[in-house]
Amino acid sequence: MTRPYSEDIRERALARFEAGETIRSIGAALKISPSCVSKWRKLKAQTGSLDHGKIGGHKKPRLSGETADWLRERCRFGPFTTRGLTAELLARGIKSDRRSVWLFLRAEGLSFKNRAAGRTDPT
Repeated sequence: MTRPYSEDIRERALARFEAGETIRSIGAALKISPSCVSKWRKLKAQTGSLDHGKIGGHKKPRLSGETADWLRERCRFGPFTTRGLTAELLARGIKSDRRSVWLFLRAEGLSFKNRAAGRTDPT
């Protein structure tokens, strides 16, 4: 993803526009697209600021709400694996992958450890 132009270059472009230069000549002089200048002009008129908008964002986790409640209950019910939980979710119509299940389990502090084969009780 590209970074937004600095506020400095935005201010310089608008100062040139207000001084009477054309949008195309400003674009050529500052090595930016002329459409940037016109968009910044509209942004300044609408908001009074040249701050760029939010970059990126947060994607809501698929395993949340009722699905998360079901997963928590399922993990208390008995032994599980990430592969098994993923298959159970798919059977319920929730498409997911092992990594998202693992991230959910890790965030919730849920785990199931199998005992090592042949381990004996030390007492």
